Amino acid sequence: MEKKRQYHPKSTRVQNHKYRKHRIWPWILGLVVLAAIGVAIAYFTSVYFKTKNAVDKTYDPHTAVKTTGEFNGKKRFAVLLMGTDTGALDRTEKRGRTDTMILAVVNPTKKHYTLVSIPRDTMAQMIGYKDGFKTEKINAAYEFGGAKMSMDSISKLINVPIKYYAVVNMGGIMKMIRYVGGINIRPTLSFEYGGYIFKKGKLTHMGGAGALAYSRMRYDDPRGDYGRQERQRQVITTLIKKAISVSSLSNLDSILTSVSSNVRTNLPFSALQQIATNYRGCAKTSSSDYLHGYNAMIDDAAYQVQPTSELQRISNKVRSELGLERAIVDNNETYQNERNIANGFDFKSGKTQDYHIYDYTENTTTTGDDDN
Repeated sequence: MEKKRQYHPKSTRVQNHKYRKHRIWPWILGLVVLAAIGVAIAYFTSVYFKTKNAVDKTYDPHTAVKTTGEFNGKKRFAVLLMGTDTGALDRTEKRGRTDTMILAVVNPTKKHYTLVSIPRDTMAQMIGYKDGFKTEKINAAYEFGGAKMSMDSISKLINVPIKYYAVVNMGGIMKMIRYVGGINIRPTLSFEYGGYIFKKGKLTHMGGAGALAYSRMRYDDPRGDYGRQERQRQVITTLIKKAISVSSLSNLDSILTSVSSNVRTNLPFSALQQIATNYRGCAKTSSSDYLHGYNAMIDDAAYQVQPTSELQRISNKVRSELGLERAIVDNNETYQNERNIANGFDFKSGKTQDYHIYDYTENTTTTGDDDN
């Protein structure tokens, strides 16, 4: 059973960051694999084919979608970023769950990108589940149906189109941080985890293992998974800035080897080239947000249940960034909320309550709209 903890977010939901305009390879590094891919695409002729061969190994043809004309520098797009604790992604072992799920939305009109965290324990319908209707924690979608089920389930959850993804295991993140010489971070709180000690506000140099420990701790954070999500976004944005250093290219061979075995994406090399060339201005500014749910028990397991108003808020935000009109979120989650509220569930109580899953008969293969 999950350890229960009440979440009380204290910080503002939206945090803005300004970045200097530099070389674009770190931008792809951050966007596509939580700051772990890209690596000098198209700008360093001497390593072009080496880069292409490595990135080609990360490509997942099973989830391929049309990319021709999609990255012309004018169109907006979203990429689902996922982190898993499994070993190298070319192994045949169990996929594992994605405890990090961040939707990155790139908006060339505003010249910025937005990171929206999806809490791992969020209750969601598993879209495309082979045995019919199933509600689970959103981080289980990757284990049950891979990247496609993860994209389809989140797409349906917040009613936005999601066509692109990248998944990286935690070992890959650790290696990437190590290869750029570590990162400097001011911890958001004081704690000890995995043998590392972090002091709130004290500028701390973190190697790969230290940064991984900093971004993984959950139970000792007063804000639980929400605090962890903030630290994960902090690591991502800090790594983007650090990766700008040209000196980190001295580790290019090691970086490429790490990328090829630790990353999977349905963005082909040609699409990454276009992103690097046409969306360089979007690297200057970012904002972050997250789905804010409530503690609930479903069949004796701890979940985060998202109120309909919160699903609609995030849907409106993401659709706006994608240049889409607002649309009503109407899915399994809104149906379950309506039924539970009618039977006494109170989203304003502040207490952990029992939440019941009622039969939902809508076609389980339906996903979010496809107008992106």
